[in-house]
Amino acid sequence: MPEGDQSMKANEKRRASELMQTLSVRTTRRTERQDVTDQIAAAVRESGNAEGVCYLYVPHTTAGLTINEGYDPAVAQDIAAAFDRLVPVIANSAHGEGNSDSHIKTALVGSSQTVWIVSGELALGRWQRIFFAEFDGPRSRELRVKIVPDASS
Repeated sequence: MPEGDQSMKANEKRRASELMQTLSVRTTRRTERQDVTDQIAAAVRESGNAEGVCYLYVPHTTAGLTINEGYDPAVAQDIAAAFDRLVPVIANSAHGEGNSDSHIKTALVGSSQTVWIVSGELALGRWQRIFFAEFDGPRSRELRVKIVPDASS
């Protein structure tokens, strides 16, 4: 491979690593919603991309991501209460760890979100915030962020 091609591939790898980050999330309760919007927005700003897409992914089976109302804490309480009514702890479940309800809640919430980047900022609605949804804490978790610039950026 010519030297210029090797240099270009190394630059592409370095650029790709700049666009991918793993954020650490430490939860303190079995069930909680943790607002991670500011950390993700900082990653977008640090990327220097004005236009594109921010992909978010949680590589866990008992935690996920949601975008929802972020200014009234009562919403988080209502969501947690609704999940507990919909999917209560399952006594004597077939899953030996005793956290089947956590797996089901994660299946309902999902483990990824996609947010557009417009003018260097997350294109969230006025009241929207991004939440890490813990269903089996407390734990140390990962949130992976991948920023993909538009082809024209």
